[in-house]
Amino acid sequence: MAAVLNTGSLWHQSRERLNVTLQTDMDAVVLGDQPILTRTLANGWGLRSRTYPQRKASRNFNTSFREDFILVGFSDWPQLELALFVFISIFYSLTLFGNTTIITVSRLDHRLHTPRYFFLCHLSFLDLCYTTSTVPQLLINLHGSDQTITYGGCMAQLFIFLALGSTECVLLVVMAFDRYAAVCPLHYMAIMHPCLCQALAATSWVGGFMNSAVQAGLLMAMPLCGLHYLNHFFCEMPVLLKLACDDTQGTEVKMFVARVIILVVPAALILGSYVVIAQAVLRINSTDGRRKAFGTCGSHILVVSLFYGSGIYTYLQPIHSYSQSEGKFVALFYTIVTPMLNPLIYTLRNKDVKRALRKVLWKGRDLG
Repeated sequence: MAAVLNTGSLWHQSRERLNVTLQTDMDAVVLGDQPILTRTLANGWGLRSRTYPQRKASRNFNTSFREDFILVGFSDWPQLELALFVFISIFYSLTLFGNTTIITVSRLDHRLHTPRYFFLCHLSFLDLCYTTSTVPQLLINLHGSDQTITYGGCMAQLFIFLALGSTECVLLVVMAFDRYAAVCPLHYMAIMHPCLCQALAATSWVGGFMNSAVQAGLLMAMPLCGLHYLNHFFCEMPVLLKLACDDTQGTEVKMFVARVIILVVPAALILGSYVVIAQAVLRINSTDGRRKAFGTCGSHILVVSLFYGSGIYTYLQPIHSYSQSEGKFVALFYTIVTPMLNPLIYTLRNKDVKRALRKVLWKGRDLG
């Protein structure tokens, strides 16, 4: 009974101390070391036990002071935090294991020293870095109470995440061209020369990092206002843009153009390449030949659909209509699920990889 009375007293004290104005999409505010007040659709205002560091109840802040941010993450869904921690831990472990296996097997088996597996190794390495740029911090935040990130750390995470994501956008185009050269009646090995493969891979990395530098630079030049809370589990561009306090229409237009270049243009090139591939495959008289040709490209089409679908949904919608609550669940998909699926998609139906993996395992057993 006493506990109930104390809780009721704390509730009234907290309500009286609530002197800040919430942002539209913000689901939580902090009152010093008191329990956090959360707003849910089910039960209105309710008390939670998680606490955060003391913050000023001011609505404006100057990024020149490099103040810390607080990543709200999934604090507004406390009933999901344990399940998310287990789910994400399993998927992250599978991502590390699967992509590392592909890189190792492709390097050890000389029969996989082909352009296709050269680019697949780059994709696997990208996915390892891509998911590691966000997931470890998410796991720490789900398990612990300190969810702060410094301004410098936030900008560094944003730059790295954008760079790796942009690089993957370009690399998927390169892989589509590789599949086009392999399926269409062309001299595959003559076209996909090792020098060309290395140049295409380098172009993917340079182009991705240049795109990230442009977008991150534009964001860092913008003054940010509002509460110090990011309703997300990492520093993502749409969430940070919602904190901009000046008229940012011109800057947002420049960012939108950069996103179109890195998302829409590659997606259109990939779609065009597979239209040509489909026309070439339909001219094959053999049913087995058609099945093999479509199987060769099927895995890549699935990867492209998963990656570009979620990316376009997040980055090409207007900032004012972007829902942070929905956005962080969509971000789970393209930061965790897709990197985990890539090794499975490329290897489950791939006889070359299965044979190389068995060879490596048997060799290791013989040595043991």
